[in-house]
Amino acid sequence: MALSPYLLYSDGEGNIYEDETLYAVGRAGWDAFEVPEDQWIELPEGGNLYELPGRRGIGIDTLTGEMRLCEKGWAVAAFIPPAHTGLFLAAYETMQGAPTLPLFCYTAVGWQNDKNYVPAVRIEKDIRQEAVGYNEDDIESGTTQLLKAYPDNRLVKHLMDNCCMTYHCPAARNFALGRWECPIPSSPACNANCIGCISFQPADETIVSTQDRLTFKPTAEEIVEFTVPHLMKAPFPIVSFGQGCEGEPLLMWETIKEAILEIRKHTDRGSININTNGSKPDAVKILCDAGLNSIRVSTNSAQKHIYEAYYRPNNYQFEDIIESLKVMNQHGGWSSINYFVFPGITDSEAEYEALRILIRETGLKMIQWRNFNIDPDWYMGKIGMHETGEMLGVKQMMELIREEFPDLKFGYFNPPMERIKGDYNSSYAGAAK
Repeated sequence: MALSPYLLYSDGEGNIYEDETLYAVGRAGWDAFEVPEDQWIELPEGGNLYELPGRRGIGIDTLTGEMRLCEKGWAVAAFIPPAHTGLFLAAYETMQGAPTLPLFCYTAVGWQNDKNYVPAVRIEKDIRQEAVGYNEDDIESGTTQLLKAYPDNRLVKHLMDNCCMTYHCPAARNFALGRWECPIPSSPACNANCIGCISFQPADETIVSTQDRLTFKPTAEEIVEFTVPHLMKAPFPIVSFGQGCEGEPLLMWETIKEAILEIRKHTDRGSININTNGSKPDAVKILCDAGLNSIRVSTNSAQKHIYEAYYRPNNYQFEDIIESLKVMNQHGGWSSINYFVFPGITDSEAEYEALRILIRETGLKMIQWRNFNIDPDWYMGKIGMHETGEMLGVKQMMELIREEFPDLKFGYFNPPMERIKGDYNSSYAGAAK
């Protein structure tokens, strides 16, 4: 079936309509483009639609074939759920005085045959964060049991009261359900000043963080107390330092080292992972020696000038994150990048060439193609990106990388040890037995 979805707009009062005089288009960089028909998929379950106040959607006139604005209401974008990667942003023109958009992803969306469609791919088979997999009664029961089991553990209280029940963090909810990846926030401080930080924003900024940051330094004992039982009992178990509700975990490497050593005295089951900015390769080496199994380094770009414009690092530089990936590879561990996908920048020819170099130099095992949660105009303005250069298209870039590096894995989540050591294509949550 040929797909040419109609543009969606909002009336500003919570109602969304289709405009049958305009076909939906997508944005890459600063420009609007027609979306190839084969790149539209149904909006996956767990997705949502957002009104974009102060913005007029751009579409293709169904009669003339020319691009023009929709003047009927505000533009609309889609949030696509985890495990999916967006290929185009929502296309719109921002009016004077429009508010900065909050820290969510803004994927293009259209309407056809009574369904919402988005330009996206399912990049991950693992179902660990599927919306249908969360039963609220079970989560509440699991939360109560954990708080009762660890009454004096500040970290468990933070994870349950703050992350699970207040912010509905998928990882914390899975911990409450006793399954898969368990989060270990560990650092209240950070050595980067990311423009789109989700746990801290300056008071004078035009946006607010989506969650509050951890306010204390957990002890190794607090970490070990709940992670050992999780590793011993959970299916496809992972425990992960470094979460959205904290700063940079490598600043707490001494505590993390102590915790890893103690964990491994009790169980050799599961994977111990760290999500990090990769700023301290010496600390990564120490943690690898202690028993760290995998690392995921976050980056918005494989290019130094784009990375540093966004992360605004303190006392480290882009070369350090490359070295951290190399260190993990040298120790035989699993290395991933948490790659913030921004159509028009991620798929530029310059970025493609830089990514190829990064993969070769580091021995990278996996790319987690993550949707970038940020206001597109605000982001590009903040990093001074006035021209993006030639673009390949996100899907085409993925195909080129996969062709050149057939052993490199694509996904969205940190893999469990069963997937790292065993069959990557069959050892994950939700795999057919």
